[in-house]
Amino acid sequence: MASSLEVENEIADINMTPFVDIVLVILVIFMVTATFVTQGKIPLNLPQASSAEKQKEEQKPIVISLDKEGVFYYEDVAVEPDALEAKIAALESADRTIILRSDAQTPFEYVVKIIDTCKKYRITSFAIQTSDRR
Repeated sequence: MASSLEVENEIADINMTPFVDIVLVILVIFMVTATFVTQGKIPLNLPQASSAEKQKEEQKPIVISLDKEGVFYYEDVAVEPDALEAKIAALESADRTIILRSDAQTPFEYVVKIIDTCKKYRITSFAIQTSDRR
């Protein structure tokens, strides 16, 4: 008979601490994720402006290339350095993007010359195109 009392006492003494810990962790996770879900969900009826500016059309970037002999290409057409400067000066917008393509053997002074010319006419957005060698 003593052995059946011991079995009942063991079952009655279940430790609830791990269960409470798990429930609290789940509660914290729920509270944190609930704040992320509600952010940015404020319903607003924005007013209309009569003099709103139209968003500018996305402009195609200008591609300037250099070969290893230092020949300049503006949109795949060979040009002299003075003609290149004139074409850059004639761009209608200073927020144009220039994609600079250069041969690996090109002297760096030519690249710097193009960048200086662009900065002279307030064009500061550049992308240097490279190849992926894997």
